[in-house]
Amino acid sequence: MARRRTADWGISARSAFVAATVVFVALGIAGAGLAAIIYRTMLSGVDSAAATRVSEISAQLVAGGAAGLDPVLLATDQRIVAVQVVDEGGRVIRRSRSAPDTPLVAVGDVGDGIRIGMPEPFSPFGRVRFSAQTVTGSDDRYTVVVGEGTATIASTVWAVVVALAIAAPVVILVSGVATYVLVHRSMRSVDDIRSRVADITTSDLAERVPVPDSRDEIGALAVTMNEMLARIQAGHEAQKRFVGDASHELRSPLTTIISALEVAVAHPEVLSADVAGDLVGTTLMPEALRMKVLIDDLLLLARADERGLDIAREDVDLDDLVAEQLERLRRETPLEVQGDLEPVRLTGDPVALSRVLRNLLDNAARHAVSRVTVSVRRDADGVRVEVVDDGPGIAPQDRERVFDRFVRLDSDRSRSAGGSGLGLAIVREIVAAHGGHVSIGPGIGTGTSVTVQLRSSEARR
Repeated sequence: MARRRTADWGISARSAFVAATVVFVALGIAGAGLAAIIYRTMLSGVDSAAATRVSEISAQLVAGGAAGLDPVLLATDQRIVAVQVVDEGGRVIRRSRSAPDTPLVAVGDVGDGIRIGMPEPFSPFGRVRFSAQTVTGSDDRYTVVVGEGTATIASTVWAVVVALAIAAPVVILVSGVATYVLVHRSMRSVDDIRSRVADITTSDLAERVPVPDSRDEIGALAVTMNEMLARIQAGHEAQKRFVGDASHELRSPLTTIISALEVAVAHPEVLSADVAGDLVGTTLMPEALRMKVLIDDLLLLARADERGLDIAREDVDLDDLVAEQLERLRRETPLEVQGDLEPVRLTGDPVALSRVLRNLLDNAARHAVSRVTVSVRRDADGVRVEVVDDGPGIAPQDRERVFDRFVRLDSDRSRSAGGSGLGLAIVREIVAAHGGHVSIGPGIGTGTSVTVQLRSSEARR
């Protein structure tokens, strides 16, 4: 239930809660560690002072016995709270004023060697640590007992714990409030972006989200959103142009077919066998074939837009495909068609590559004056196919634009010349599916050169 309630909070409140929780845990761990370090450090200092006092008293007992013990060594302070010298019979023969006349520890518990930090819960000083050593003096065997004062250590550690306990709520509150304010301020920018995106519709894609002045993740999000909206707008406009152009292209052959059929229906008496055959052969069939080719091209481009072209992968003799297309072009045109072909084998789709070559050769023949030249070469980057004509050429500023759909350059790319404006767009899609690229440059004289470059990974050298 608590988790469900926190899930209903805003990002600012959840962030503040998480920040406060983290600070609370961190302060708890840091406070416990600090208290432990202070305690161990101070305790080590007291143990060291007690061990030093035991060693000094033992040295004098060994040298001169209990009678020669310096009274200064029996003095006490905050760290040394009691001093006793106990003989072998268990009697206290020298002691500090604060020490009782009975042994603070059992002599038998000391043993040989120095003992540091012996706990004794029932001493007159409360819970006190003792350091002790048994030595043999000049006249007897003695046990030196020094009581260590730990009250100061406890009070100091307690003071630190109390100070942290008082400061912790203030630190936690400040961190939570600061986190809430900062996150809330950042989320206002996100909310502005959300509100603007909610207002943007397909009829007004020119709108953009506000970009905050800060150069942080929110600003980067706004910039990315605007770039995405620009891409969506460009795609939407391209789609509208595509639909408009496709409708226009399909309307022309349909209008021609419908007009011919209306004439036939309105004047059946003039439809003799010869007239009907001429109508079908010269009007209906060419327009129907033209419409079929256009629909096939549109479907191919639609598949390329949706998921990319699905092409076959098999060994292809590219020079043989080019030779076939050259022979076809020689039969269909009076142009001078030249080929400079180097044997090249690559992995690809022979049907798709044939369509690329056919489109390029038909396009070159459509605009050439007298000659079309085709070359196939291996180079450092793979396979290079170049189709060159001696036609009017393409201006440098239009050489990239002609690969767009339904693009015709003035009268040279008019419908009467036989093109639909999709040929080069299809070429680019097929070449890209084979891992290559296509570009346009100057050709023979003022003509055009179209170069298809396939990546070296596609070629088998």
